[in-house]
Amino acid sequence: MAETDTHVEGQQHPLGIYFKIWAWLFVLSTCSYMVDYLHVQGYLRWTLIIIFMLAKAGLIVAVFMHMMWERLALLYAILTPPVLVLIFTALMSSESGYTFVTRTIFFATAS
Repeated sequence: MAETDTHVEGQQHPLGIYFKIWAWLFVLSTCSYMVDYLHVQGYLRWTLIIIFMLAKAGLIVAVFMHMMWERLALLYAILTPPVLVLIFTALMSSESGYTFVTRTIFFATAS
């Protein structure tokens, strides 16, 4: 009786996709370093750094973690919690302004 190897291979993605993503990551990292090298200051600096950081993270999650090819339910399970955290953070931020004003008025009249 001859044993046959019925090993099933997983789906293979073309290497070109990975090379393109590596190139984009290199370009985005270079842009991020150029923000510091060119001494960009203020809100523009932080905006550019965050944009480049989110773009790199998105590429890594989409391609290297294979989220681009996953089912929609799994994407919702991974993407929904961070979006909800951002929404709740914005709600808490707006509430903090009201709380600060209320405490300022209360403590100003208490003394």
